[in-house]
Amino acid sequence: MNAESDGRHGTAKAGPQVATGGDAPKKEPVWGSRAPRFIKRSRPLHLSWQVGVFIVGLGVVALGVLLLPLPGPGWLVIFAGMAIWATEFVWAQLVLAWTKRKVTEAAHRALDPKVRRRNLILTTIAVVICAVAVTAYVWKFGVVMPWKIEQ
Repeated sequence: MNAESDGRHGTAKAGPQVATGGDAPKKEPVWGSRAPRFIKRSRPLHLSWQVGVFIVGLGVVALGVLLLPLPGPGWLVIFAGMAIWATEFVWAQLVLAWTKRKVTEAAHRALDPKVRRRNLILTTIAVVICAVAVTAYVWKFGVVMPWKIEQ
């Protein structure tokens, strides 16, 4: 759904504030389609454009989902697909704005000294546990790959 099809015609009614930096006033983001003007003028052409953007975004998101268990930047590719959708669909713009806000909040929380100290302690404990497990494995089996161990 875009701004033209839901009657808003590019006006921002609700949504997150976008800071422009410095003392400049905050301005509302513009929701809706970012298709070129000549495409927006023709309803069939604009609908075809939306279908194309949706299919391309769906392909990128599907690739990201496939990359989640595989080595690769799965979440980054998923967010790239969402960004493709956000060029045309208000719902994707809202999801990206919410995600950006949550990531910013998490980054601010991670910079808190108490949280950093806790994360450092937990990481140290996890590394020690892994080192003990590897040492026990090497002690019992030697430097042998797990699939070549004979009982």
